[in-house]
Amino acid sequence: MPATTHPRQSARRSVKPATWWAKAWQRAVEEAAYDQGDLIAGRRLARAGRVGGIILDAGSYVAAVEDPGGLFSVAGTVPVLDDRSLDALVEAVAATPGRIAALLAGDLPHDLVEHAEELGAELLPYGGELGSVCTCDHWADPCPHALAVCTQVGWLLDTDPLVLFALRGLPRDDLLGRLHTLSLTATAADGPDADDATELDDLDVALEAALRAHRLLREWE
Repeated sequence: MPATTHPRQSARRSVKPATWWAKAWQRAVEEAAYDQGDLIAGRRLARAGRVGGIILDAGSYVAAVEDPGGLFSVAGTVPVLDDRSLDALVEAVAATPGRIAALLAGDLPHDLVEHAEELGAELLPYGGELGSVCTCDHWADPCPHALAVCTQVGWLLDTDPLVLFALRGLPRDDLLGRLHTLSLTATAADGPDADDATELDDLDVALEAALRAHRLLREWE
């Protein structure tokens, strides 16, 4: 997928996330921090708006961070889901038509994440999965600069949970395309019963509505 650049985020008073999935990301960042001092320093940099635009790709994010000591470059990593797990994640999204609309509206249903986990797709990372490299000479990894970038990635997740999907290897357009393909394949299958046919019709209607909304949003942007 092509990398996506998210504009520099303004300074804010608090790093406290609003959504449950951004809070889960924040817990992972806290787990990854070597000590509380580094975590506090990283949050201070994030709150001060010292992190530049974040370039996000499957399994990675890159940003520059400025502090009194200079300008440093941070590269962070998150494991990408394998093909089998990605298929399971798409299956979980498709299982309930309302989940598609919820994701596009900026919501991440808790039962979707639980369903995906049951199918073998871990969407939310834990601390040990968050890797980072920085051009500074700090003795611990992650350094405060990396923790600042991780914190602001959490802000992006707070606004749009599909950022998490993209980090895991399933960007928005790929998700919508795979859902559309899944709907067509299932509809063409031989002999679906009445209940299956109704569910497929519901999924197709929801997907078409989501695709129309997505196209309108892109035109507006």
